[in-house]
Amino acid sequence: MTLLVFIASLVGAMAIGVPVAFALMFCGVVLMWFMGMFNSQIIAQNMIIGADTFTLLAIPFFVLAGELMNSGGLSKRIIEFAIACVGHIRGGLGIVAIMAAVIMASISGSAAADTAALAAILIPMMARAGYNVPRSAGLIASGGIIAPVIPPSMAFIVFGVSANVSITQLFMAGIVPGLLMGLSLILTWQFVVRKDNIQPLPKAPMSARLNATGRAAWALGMPVIILGGIKAGVVTPTEAAVIAAFYALFVGMFIYRELKPRDLPKVILQAAKTTAVIMFLVCAALVSAWLITAANIPNEITGYIEPLIDRPKLLMFAIMILILIVGTALDLTPSILILTPVLMPIIKQAGIDPIYFGVMFVMNCCIGLITPPVGVVLNVVSGVGRVPLGKVTVGILPFLLAQTALLMLFVLFPEIITVPAQWLR
Repeated sequence: MTLLVFIASLVGAMAIGVPVAFALMFCGVVLMWFMGMFNSQIIAQNMIIGADTFTLLAIPFFVLAGELMNSGGLSKRIIEFAIACVGHIRGGLGIVAIMAAVIMASISGSAAADTAALAAILIPMMARAGYNVPRSAGLIASGGIIAPVIPPSMAFIVFGVSANVSITQLFMAGIVPGLLMGLSLILTWQFVVRKDNIQPLPKAPMSARLNATGRAAWALGMPVIILGGIKAGVVTPTEAAVIAAFYALFVGMFIYRELKPRDLPKVILQAAKTTAVIMFLVCAALVSAWLITAANIPNEITGYIEPLIDRPKLLMFAIMILILIVGTALDLTPSILILTPVLMPIIKQAGIDPIYFGVMFVMNCCIGLITPPVGVVLNVVSGVGRVPLGKVTVGILPFLLAQTALLMLFVLFPEIITVPAQWLR
């Protein structure tokens, strides 16, 4: 009965348009009232404790780094570098989109920001070259969701705090799956454009490639500093976020000189708004997480799926399908915050590696960013690229299927994630 009250109050609040953070708080109040333990101090204390975590300081700094990267010209030079390298290949601008998406993912960790930067520059170029515009928009949206999987990832930070697992290990475990997501998109793109009448870009001479590499060198050095510092144990993820923000500020203002002092208030304000939304969600979710534990909901769910506990792969299939369904209605962060406290006790009882599950969970939630009706990244690419949402939804289908198939491949063969993750640790 407690599980029913939890689901009904949460879904009911969101169904009538209550913002997710307030719906989580409402759900907590309803659970406390149902259990006869209502106390407003519990809500306040858990929200304050939820925000009072050193690890969460990484979020505002990575958000700020992403905003500075886009405003300071780092994103533009990464795309120019990719065009110089592979733009002349048939379907090359699509490969450029994915190549740039992977590089930018290793800097900002924001799916929406990376997608907006890619769409603004590449969709007009792809339209002029004769590419199918809705399909091109779909590819760029699919490339954008690589950002939360390749470190540094705000999604991994939120999951790590919620599940109490190592964020550094999550970062290292996300590298190979993120690269494979990019590879699967390139292969799918090459298959779907094989018969299209498109005009490849002229092959850039070696001097132009070297010039593009030189112009992008400062931008390309950023992921090396971030990931190298974390892997070497020199910095924590939070410290790496501070370095990333300072590096993006320095390069944008003094190297590329595209970021002006008058731009800083706008950039900082936008980063603050994004951070406030994420942090408020985290604080509200921890109220629900405490009550989920107090109400013994994980054990109640375990009772329903007890036959699957001894069959980890079948259990993972069932959980992945559940997350896919939830992801069509919820954004990335709320999905993680709502489901993590419910699912983690079950994962531990089944003997599934929490790091492997964390990567799978985040990747699955990322796929939800490109599925209607919510599809945040779908809306971003539609708005920035000025492509009707319905057409983008059709154009994204082959890439959505490719990402989902890759997810299920990881369920069947978890070693693809766990073995490289153990080596990188």
